[in-house]
Amino acid sequence: MDPTTDDLYDHGAPLGRLLPEPVEEPGDLPMYRFDLAAHENHRLAAVLAATPDWDPGSALAAETEARRRLYSDLDPEQERIYRMLVEAGVLDA
Repeated sequence: MDPTTDDLYDHGAPLGRLLPEPVEEPGDLPMYRFDLAAHENHRLAAVLAATPDWDPGSALAAETEARRRLYSDLDPEQERIYRMLVEAGVLDA
């Protein structure tokens, strides 16, 4: 198996490729990058297959409602700090 040209496998599923980066200087050591996109898709498919009763839409709705409740009924000082954090990009509005 040549790791620079052959697909790498885990339980029969392709994980990605190990690709060499161009060498800048003749004496430099070659750098390699590994594309994990295929592996991430395989992992996500396995998670979704293992959790057939999970509803991502309702989970997102519950998280949105929890966020709304968390930042509701703030006193003026808390509201000021919340706005400051949103403007700084620390929190999503």
